[in-house]
Parts: sequence; structure tokens; C-alpha cells
Amino acid sequence: MKAPEQYDPSKHSSKDSMPSPSIQPSAKSPALPAGTPTITQTHKRTAQADKKPFQWQFLSPKYWGIWLLLALVLPLIYLPLRYQFWLGRKLGVLLYKIAGSRRRDTLINLKLAFPEKPEVERELMAKQVFVNQGIGVFETLCAWFRPNVFTRTVSISGLQHLVNAQKEGRPVILLGAHYTMLDLGGMLCTQFFPMDGMYRPQNNALLDWFVYNGRSTILGKQIASRDMRSFVSSIKEKHVIWYSPDQDYGLKQGVMAPFFGVPAATITASRRMAKLGDKTHPPALMALHTYRQTPDNLPKGKRPHYHLTITPELSNYPSNDEVADATQVNEVLEGLIRIDPTQWMWFHRRFKHGPTGRTDIYK
Repeated sequence: MKAPEQYDPSKHSSKDSMPSPSIQPSAKSPALPAGTPTITQTHKRTAQADKKPFQWQFLSPKYWGIWLLLALVLPLIYLPLRYQFWLGRKLGVLLYKIAGSRRRDTLINLKLAFPEKPEVERELMAKQVFVNQGIGVFETLCAWFRPNVFTRTVSISGLQHLVNAQKEGRPVILLGAHYTMLDLGGMLCTQFFPMDGMYRPQNNALLDWFVYNGRSTILGKQIASRDMRSFVSSIKEKHVIWYSPDQDYGLKQGVMAPFFGVPAATITASRRMAKLGDKTHPPALMALHTYRQTPDNLPKGKRPHYHLTITPELSNYPSNDEVADATQVNEVLEGLIRIDPTQWMWFHRRFKHGPTGRTDIYK
């Protein structure tokens, strides 16, 4: 069966944006300095022990649809990866066809961010965003329940920036983004270093239980977005913390800053985070990029490859200028997203707020 037509990022990305020379996890990979937490069975047991308890209300009829979906999808993650990728692509194409509002939002976002591209190319990009998201569903479930399938499929560049910061006794805040790989990126990071992660609880109680417990096999600690006490605790313990500041939460805790040339409400929590902890050993803020390197059709026996990039520490951050700081974060994230724009979740309403409140661009 013919595979869906794909957007080819190699024809459109700047060479300067592509991942730099890298290493793979092995005995020769650079070790973290003495005293730095490492991935151990103790670490994994601690993560797995931090689970949310099952609630009997999850068996009520209003949750039966979710249970049915899980019963249909979860067995599929034990198929070979090439079949999972095929199913993921088909799922993405289906979602592109039936998710009308999300498709429209994606096309609007791409038109704002890439006005120089012809409409037909933006439509191809939008379709590929959904295809990548479909693949990401299977990648995330495997990351939670079958992580060993990704052994020796990852390389990393920029690890020395994190290692050097921890040698100095500093915590590290990795500024991530909502890539379609979802939680697989976090799982792959833990092949090199342990980390905590910040998250926003799901509105649906069963989904929140399922997602939280799935992530507990990856992250050392999960920190709710408003739980600053736990965040400060991780900072004091010199942990690596994964935080994604790339969505629009309005201007109550943000400012307007350009993102892909478009004024966007940009959260400023990361500059407040940078001021926490020991003033003599302040947190080091770096950006994290996760990238799926795989052909559209995986030959039999061929495994996908993933690349992680950690950027150098943000310079002069935080400054006395909120807008300048927000602009710097957006510029760094934008440069990484441009490596392959279709691997970022463009179906979120990134530009829904303007300087005076909600905009009408998505109507």
C-alpha cells in the first residue's frame, strides 16, 4: 500500500539547524561527574513507586470509552516498530481528515509562521504534522510500557553543556517543546541522565491517572505546574528538570514576544525559575530538542533513529528585561523547531492571545 505523501524537511531546513556531531549511549559515552545522580535500579524503583492509586470511580460508565480505546490500542505496541509506524501514519492521515478544527488551526498557524511558503506546501506540512503525531502515539506508549525496544536507537549532541553545569554544582532546567515524539524524548534522555519533569494535570481523571503513571517509569519526579514547593526541592537537590514553555497561556504570567515572526503570548516562568535556589550556583537553562530520524518506510530489520540536542546555556539570562528574555527563549526554540517543523505540535492555538486579550484569528 502506498505511504502517505510526506513533507521533506531536508529540502527546506537550514544546514545550520541540523544536529551536530553526536554520541550514543555506550561504555565510551562521557560519564556524569562524581556525585551526580545516575540512572540506577534505585532511581527507577523510586520513579515507579511514585504512582497515583487506582480509583474505583474509573470503572463507572463515563470512562468505558477510554477503557475500550486502551484495550484496542495497547496490544498493538507489541508489534514490530515498522508496523507500529505504519499504523501511526494511517492514524495521522485519519485524524487529519476528521479533526476539522485541529486541521484548520494547524493550517492557520503554518500560514502565520511560514507566509513565504506556497499554500500547497503548507498543506503538505500540516498533513505531515498529523502523521508524525500518529506515530508519536505509539512511540509514547512504547516509552511507558516497552522502553527496551528503543535500546541503542539514540544519539545526543551537547551533553557536555549539561555535564559541565552539574560539575559546577548547578541544577539544570531543560527548556523543551511539545514535539510529536511526546514522552519518548524524555525516556531517551534518561539513557544519558535522570531528570524530573513539569506537567499540567489532565482534566479527565482517568487519563490523568494513566498518563501520570506511564510517565512515572521515565521521570524521577513529576512536578505539577503550580507545585512550586516540589520544583524548589528539585532545584535544591541539583536535579535536571524538563520544562516546556512553548504554549500560549495568556498574559497573566507572560509577555508578548515574537515567535516565528508573529507576536505571541510567551510565559515568563522560566526566568523566575532561573532565580531560585543557591545564588552562588544558580540553575543553568538550556534548550532540549528531540528529533526523529527515520525513513517513511522502515525496511525489515531496520530500526528508527532518534537524536537529542542540548544547546549551550542561555547567555545573560535572566536579564532585567522580561520581553528580551522571552524573545531569547522563543528564538532558541524556533531555531530547533525549524530542524523539522512538522515534528512540532502546530495544532495547538499558539497565537490565540494578543496584547489586549484573545484574538479572533482561529474563528
